[in-house]
Amino acid sequence: MKVKNWKLNVRKFWSVQALSAFCLLLTVYGCGYTIHGRASLPFDSIQIGRIGNKTLEPKLQDMLYRALTEEFLKQGISVRAQAAHKLSGTINKFNLKVLSEKSDVASEYEVAILADFKLVSPSGKIKKIKGIGSPFIVSFAGSGSLNELIANKELASERAIRDMAMEIVAALMYR
Repeated sequence: MKVKNWKLNVRKFWSVQALSAFCLLLTVYGCGYTIHGRASLPFDSIQIGRIGNKTLEPKLQDMLYRALTEEFLKQGISVRAQAAHKLSGTINKFNLKVLSEKSDVASEYEVAILADFKLVSPSGKIKKIKGIGSPFIVSFAGSGSLNELIANKELASERAIRDMAMEIVAALMYR
């Protein structure tokens, strides 16, 4: 009798496990999430062309080039000068906005950067991405010396550029 109950409990256990796995898969795939392997990437290498900077903020194009290279490499896409796909773009807007003040002195700022990009495929087809920026609010504290303020602004700008690079790579790979 005990052996029968044990076998019945084992069957119930595996049935519950199978049902749980099925529900998990249904939930993950039902909400639009997919798992992408290297074979499903739209390309395996890319060339990053000219990145223009129409703002008055220096070095943004260099920071974005580095951030794009790092993000493509994280996603398994090599960056090569002879790649068939070519990405180029222009940084159009750098905005430093005051978020809060203390005693009529700005104490917190927000950095917003917007750019336009285009991807040229080997067949000559052009995919444009307009008005892309950081999907997150990037802010920094502004109290302290001028050197501290400038250093914090630089760090916030780099963070906004990295976020923008993630958005660009995601837009090229998954949309």
